[in-house]
Amino acid sequence: MAKPNPFEFLQDVQNEGKKVTWPTRKETMITTAMVFVLVVLASIFFVLADLVLRWGVGLVLGLGR
Repeated sequence: MAKPNPFEFLQDVQNEGKKVTWPTRKETMITTAMVFVLVVLASIFFVLADLVLRWGVGLVLGLGR
């Protein structure tokens, strides 16, 4: 396999970069907000699941008096 010329490689990288469809600022902001909302919801879910499991294990082990 022939080694590519570094100059040609950089040109190919630049050409491929021009083909990329970048998101708009609005799309980026909406997606970022969605991620933050889902992180908060997942955190609440796991805190509640932890509390329920802790309570259940406490009952099984006789610690929930």
